[in-house]
Amino acid sequence: MEYILFLAVGVIGSIIGTLIGGGGLITLPTMLLMGVPVHSAIGANKISTMVSSFSIFYTIFKNKELAWKEVYAVLIVSLVGGTLGGLFAALLSGQTLTLVAIILLSFALITSFVSGIHFGDKESFLMDWKKGAVLLGIGIYDGLFGPGSTTLAIYTYAYSKVSYIKAIGLSRVGVFAMGLGAATIYIITGKINWTLTCTLTIGSIIGAQIGIALARKIKIEQVKLLLRIVTLLLIVQLLYDFIN
Repeated sequence: MEYILFLAVGVIGSIIGTLIGGGGLITLPTMLLMGVPVHSAIGANKISTMVSSFSIFYTIFKNKELAWKEVYAVLIVSLVGGTLGGLFAALLSGQTLTLVAIILLSFALITSFVSGIHFGDKESFLMDWKKGAVLLGIGIYDGLFGPGSTTLAIYTYAYSKVSYIKAIGLSRVGVFAMGLGAATIYIITGKINWTLTCTLTIGSIIGAQIGIALARKIKIEQVKLLLRIVTLLLIVQLLYDFIN
């Protein structure tokens, strides 16, 4: 019975994560409430998100809505950032990382109201040093801690004025790259409950494809509203964790 719940959680979390990030708001707390050890829960979440992210990227790339020249730069920067974050993680306390997350997400939320969220119709995403620095920072943050990293990436692509679908594809490329190193470490260290992980992964792949289908139909104004709501929920959750 519990594995049916994990499958459903994987589907729902992946739909939300695909559309605007923040799928971990659902998957991780549910697994922890079900008594899954924290390392097993994080490992399962990393692997399922990594696999479902690749499935999203492949779907968008196959439909020629992303070009390889856009992908490889994001892939490299995210991989380097995620690796550096993982190396530095032991140097900072959990409370410090939580505070950093609150500040970053609060800044993104305030900026979204002041400057707006501007998905556009640029044909391609061109990496420059400013975007590279921001995405590298998001990668480091993801390797250090993680909550809200996909949401922050979607804000970044929105301000680059690429299409919403392209923003989803590029953010998923980043998630795949950032999660690859962490997932490998969890596997090597034997922290993975494979039955749980496979169940969650199957649900995440299903949810990812549903999320892509919804993304093609949802209105941009609805996306902006959802993005702000999820950002606010992430801030509230992190504030609760910080206080406690």
